[in-house]
Amino acid sequence: MEYSNRLKELPEQFFASLVSKVSRAVNEGRDVINLGQGNPDQPTPKHIVKALQTAAEDPDSHKYSPFRGLPELKETAADFYKRQYGVEVNPEKEVAILFGAKAGLVELPMCLLNPGELMLLPDPGYPDYLSGTALAGAEYKTFPLKKENGFLPDFQAIPMDQREAAKLMYLNYPNNPTGAVANHAFFEETVSFAKKHEIMIIHDFAYGAIGFDGKKPVSFLEAPGAKDVGIEMYTLSKTYNMAGWRVGFAVGNPVIIEALNLIQDHLYCSLFPGIQRAAIAALSDDQGCVDELVNMYERRRNLLLKACHDIGWNVKASQGSFFAWLPVPDGFNSEHFADYLLKEVDVAVAPGNGFGPHGEGYVRVGLLVEEERLIEAVNRIGKLRLF
Repeated sequence: MEYSNRLKELPEQFFASLVSKVSRAVNEGRDVINLGQGNPDQPTPKHIVKALQTAAEDPDSHKYSPFRGLPELKETAADFYKRQYGVEVNPEKEVAILFGAKAGLVELPMCLLNPGELMLLPDPGYPDYLSGTALAGAEYKTFPLKKENGFLPDFQAIPMDQREAAKLMYLNYPNNPTGAVANHAFFEETVSFAKKHEIMIIHDFAYGAIGFDGKKPVSFLEAPGAKDVGIEMYTLSKTYNMAGWRVGFAVGNPVIIEALNLIQDHLYCSLFPGIQRAAIAALSDDQGCVDELVNMYERRRNLLLKACHDIGWNVKASQGSFFAWLPVPDGFNSEHFADYLLKEVDVAVAPGNGFGPHGEGYVRVGLLVEEERLIEAVNRIGKLRLF
């Protein structure tokens, strides 16, 4: 038996390789501090778990829900955007319920592109963006996110032939892996660029709740005209520690939303109603749990920053997400440095080149372990006297 060409063309799963290396070390009995993962370490808030428990006991939850999700969840998502960002959303035509945002990000190229058509992706960027291009048979080009530009793209540096050919562009702020954020002016520029070149914009807002130093991340849909050119994807995984629950939603341009709904009509028979009820509770109930979570990540960021400076590691503070983007020391590339830390001091980090060629020279660290372990990891690295 032989796999289809589509499966053969899928990129190697970067995170699977990283997990395998860490698992081998743990199985050898080593005390590994894993800073390479992107999996929230805190439990889902109790009131959300309770909402699931209550819904699971209701026999109505044991049936199929409507193919395109509960109307109440769509209305709640629209209310959430109005309350959080001042954005008006039509719950019937401008909301799609997702089986986690990753599913939507991988599905969209199949919805919007024909084989051979071009999409533009950030470098460095979330590796699974490439999965969608492979499954769609689409072509892609990358645009660099550079330190000197605040890890924002320079639209004018994108070659003109790519601007004219591209149909789709992915953006992601707060950014994985760099921790950079975008402002209103950038998203206004994005809308203008997209309209001029007739490019659809997909903004991956996975870390939309996590901004530091008193600054709330900006939604792409806050920019005038954003819904004319694109959508935004929001996941409950990070905001509410619901990574394993696999629920999110997309909001914005009704044509793109309908494309997502249409493909999901054929892929799924609707998300378990109990999870949808829990998502309603998460989005509509008091958001104090989110404030506490963001404060915790900011404390961890500040402790990491101080610990790194104490060992002579010149790092910059991330502005959002739960990641830090740290430069590797002289004499190493990203993968060599990551392997060296795991081998010598049992600290796992994600090599930057796994996020694209422009990620070379950095490693990604997750703020996803207890504060004591975070400091211990940096102290272990300090004993190597690399800085």
